[in-house]
Amino acid sequence: MHFQHEILGGVLIGAGSAIPLLFEARIAGISGYAESAMRPGSKQGRNAVVFLLGLVLSGLLWRLFGQTLPDPQHNLIPPYPWPIAGFLVGFGARLSGGCTSGHGVCGLGRASPRSLVAVIVFMSVAMITTFILSAWL
Repeated sequence: MHFQHEILGGVLIGAGSAIPLLFEARIAGISGYAESAMRPGSKQGRNAVVFLLGLVLSGLLWRLFGQTLPDPQHNLIPPYPWPIAGFLVGFGARLSGGCTSGHGVCGLGRASPRSLVAVIVFMSVAMITTFILSAWL
């Protein structure tokens, strides 16, 4: 099967978003988990820390078992300080009431109209930005 990695990734993302919904009645939006992780004394905060560690560890395990990652030299966007960029994306996601993972994976899976509008906006802005940057660079 040619797309076996993509199918496995889709299944894992689906399971990863279904587990918090089934067991905690919580949407698996990464920005929400990051916010909860700032309160590690609560049960929700501890669960958020474990969830986020699982995201990081899964990437490390993928890398350890010989899978290659994209070459950063072929990115369209020049390198910026990633911690600053990550903070700004996370801040914007919390300010707007959700992030791409929360709306795109969980919200669309629950047939949320609000998430559908958010995903259309995210994707439209991403396509326009890519078009502009690829023409500029």
